[in-house]
Amino acid sequence: MDYKSILHQIEIAVNTIVQMIEKLEDVDLQKRPTPNKQSIGELLTHLAVICEADWRNSNEATESQMTAFYSENAYTTLQSIKDVLLTSFQALKDNYSGLSDEELIEQTTAYWGITYTRYEWLLEIMAHIYHHRGQLHAMLVHCYSKDPKIMMFE
Repeated sequence: MDYKSILHQIEIAVNTIVQMIEKLEDVDLQKRPTPNKQSIGELLTHLAVICEADWRNSNEATESQMTAFYSENAYTTLQSIKDVLLTSFQALKDNYSGLSDEELIEQTTAYWGITYTRYEWLLEIMAHIYHHRGQLHAMLVHCYSKDPKIMMFE
């Protein structure tokens, strides 16, 4: 199975998120365009750990393990968010490069009951990142008039 093309698309999303981060200042992390919804910082923190978190989900981490993971991963600076995003993506690439074809088609079940093959999990990770990248871009453009003016796709 060719998972490398999916990793390439995830890398495009990660690189454009990095470009958006580089257009921000740490004070932007506190901005919350909608009450009771994520701030820019909270959204960026979530984006930074998606690759690692969803990898753990694909390996059947328990709900308590995931709660602990998220509580240990809160970042307060743009640099720390960027570093974690890049590290998390690199770990995902390394993890997938070590899988055999049999492991790619092996089904695993997340703690909330959804079952996917590891290949499908990679597609889910890609969709998850692109979804939140779009949210970030919309928040910056429509709520704060901070158009990052970057190419979002190749």
